[in-house]
Amino acid sequence: MIRNVVVVGLGLMGGSFAKAVRAYTDCKLYGWNRTKAVTEAAVQEGTLDGVADDTILGQADLLVISLYPQSTIDWLTEHMEKLKKGCIVVDFVGVKQCMVDVLTPLAQKHGVHFVGGHPMAGKEFSGFAYAEVDLFRNASMILVQTESSPLWAVDAAEGFFNQLGFGRVVRCSAQQHDHMIAFTSQLCHVVSSAYIKSPEALKHNGYSAGSYKDLTRVAKLNEDMWTELFLLNQESLVQEIDEIIRHLTEYRESIAAGDAEQLRALLRDGRMIKESIG
Repeated sequence: MIRNVVVVGLGLMGGSFAKAVRAYTDCKLYGWNRTKAVTEAAVQEGTLDGVADDTILGQADLLVISLYPQSTIDWLTEHMEKLKKGCIVVDFVGVKQCMVDVLTPLAQKHGVHFVGGHPMAGKEFSGFAYAEVDLFRNASMILVQTESSPLWAVDAAEGFFNQLGFGRVVRCSAQQHDHMIAFTSQLCHVVSSAYIKSPEALKHNGYSAGSYKDLTRVAKLNEDMWTELFLLNQESLVQEIDEIIRHLTEYRESIAAGDAEQLRALLRDGRMIKESIG
């Protein structure tokens, strides 16, 4: 049974997780953040019961860590030996294979159950000030079982995330996660960042509507975090970039040639695919 929860990293994702735990469970909740003032503010406002010191870490049934990829590895490498045996550790890093490769043997060494995690939610702002209790409402939570996590630990994690309002929990391998996320998330950020670099972007006011806003929203990103994520999923992401370049070239060639029939066919194919997948 999960009664004592620790959240490491109180930014948008970790902070929203903490607020959801406070709202939807009766767990004792403690936090750690690199900037101590953030943790203290979270305690003062009632989101946390206290700051997670070594004693608290040793009592945690569940530890969720929401830091950048390398910072996640560094923090767990330093602190995992302080966790009690049987503690479930879930990371929120947006790539999984690299985390599983490094953290699984570390968890096995210390008798801890590491489960790879990735909440499919977010917004274009960062920091605890923007954390929302229902950020994860009806969102998908991805879980990756590892050699350090028996089925009961993954089941317990899934039940806990369902309690917080997630609409669906998806279980997959680390490889499948990274392959799909390259398409559904990372490519979107690359395209948005590239699209907004047109000189016409400076003159968009009065000419833009919903499609412009939808396509450019995620260009407002954290370049430090996304650089780490892109390079840690290099092979899959480059494959998806090559794929979209191939399709863009098809559109460009049909428009440049004035080929209405080919252009209509390309547009029809795109519409039909979207209609078939929702």
